[in-house]
Amino acid sequence: MSATIVWLRQDLRLQDNPALASAIKRGGAIIPVYILDDAGEGRWPAGGASRWWLHYSLLRLDEALRARGSRLMLARGPSGDGLRTLLKQTGATAVYWNRRYEPAIIARDKTIKAELSASGVEVKSFNSALLFEPHAVQNKAGLPFQVFTPFWKHCQTLPIEEPAKLSAADFAAPTRWPHALELAAFNLLPKINWDRGMVVAWQPGEAAALKRLKQFTAQAVGHYSEQRDFPSIDATSSLSPHLHFGEIGPRQIWAAVRALSKDTGVFPANRGGQVFLSEVGWREFAHHLLYHFPHTPEQPLRADFASFPWQKKKVQVRAWQQGRTGYPIVDAGLRQLWQTGWMHNRVRMIVASFLVKHLRLSWQEGAAWFWDTLVDADLASNTLGWQWSAGCGADAAPYFRIFNPILQGIKFDEAGAYVRRWVPELGKMPAEFIHQPWEAPMHVLASAGITLGREYPLPLVNHGEAREAALVALASIRKARPV
Repeated sequence: MSATIVWLRQDLRLQDNPALASAIKRGGAIIPVYILDDAGEGRWPAGGASRWWLHYSLLRLDEALRARGSRLMLARGPSGDGLRTLLKQTGATAVYWNRRYEPAIIARDKTIKAELSASGVEVKSFNSALLFEPHAVQNKAGLPFQVFTPFWKHCQTLPIEEPAKLSAADFAAPTRWPHALELAAFNLLPKINWDRGMVVAWQPGEAAALKRLKQFTAQAVGHYSEQRDFPSIDATSSLSPHLHFGEIGPRQIWAAVRALSKDTGVFPANRGGQVFLSEVGWREFAHHLLYHFPHTPEQPLRADFASFPWQKKKVQVRAWQQGRTGYPIVDAGLRQLWQTGWMHNRVRMIVASFLVKHLRLSWQEGAAWFWDTLVDADLASNTLGWQWSAGCGADAAPYFRIFNPILQGIKFDEAGAYVRRWVPELGKMPAEFIHQPWEAPMHVLASAGITLGREYPLPLVNHGEAREAALVALASIRKARPV
């Protein structure tokens, strides 16, 4: 049997990789390739933090392949050109890949599939990224869902495939490898050392993903529903970047959580497991929405929000990005993001709400910043999260639901442990004032070594006044609606 090219993209793993498993079953040599094709990503090439992760993920995958007698081929440029060159160099007659669901990628892959098939190449694609492919999930009217609860309820009636297993045996390699780029040629790592915090916080790669899943299911999933909203506790899975890059698949996560329970239902009996799997469901919902509403990364799903009077204040944008808003829980989240490439989910909601409602800066502004700074920057989830926060998407929090960052801080970081970690200048502030230092008496501020406006900024806006201004802005688009 002639060789098969396995085109790897956001499926950088060996286990539960249907394209790879099918290529092995086909027989013959396997040629794994990753092509860095920024232009093929459309308007959304990977941001800085994602490129950092990608470097190490590719490195780990190449190591895993070499341990099995293979290697990872690297190429750069248009994906179709790279595949055609590799087909010519190797004599391969088949190309297998796992599907992606971003609009630009769907269009590109259709073109490549048609061109290669027309030239006699066997082309097959598979699902490895989702439990349920978007085109296969419809409501009773045959339309896409726009509310999560009925979407997820319907999904629970559908079968879920078992993870595809790879045997321990080495798979066949070609007798001669063609020329390929070295990983350093991708220039994925930053030229200045802003990535030190990410190096400490993360270990990209399939092995690290499986280790984290094992730790989470053994230690934290049982308490997930009670502890997941508290950012100072290590109670979430932290699997989102591993999932985005495909170092682990949702079927593996589903199987691991289900294995904790002896019941035979769709969901485990444990409440923590149920809630955690519903979060996996939100990721599915995000891809469902992106597939059916491909305009949403740039435009609101709710058309009336296209006329929302967003402000354009670059000074406030920069202060928000730097974690210098004067609201400690907001600033802690943004500084965690800058230092580690990640932010706790509860804090993401607080931070996003503050941008779009307190500052009335557009959700697109926030989505672009997250895209560049998150190691788990995923077009579907990023779009869903920001449109949810802005009240302009599917199943969104209404715009008039405005998080009070002071009360959110008190509720979910009562003692201030999270704030003290990421906003160290407030480290000596007593818990009573940690979330509203401007309310502290002068002697308390002095004891904590704080002069507001110097060591720590005064609030950019007053919460009450910002809330009223946001409601006025909302009323303006309601009045503009046609009768």
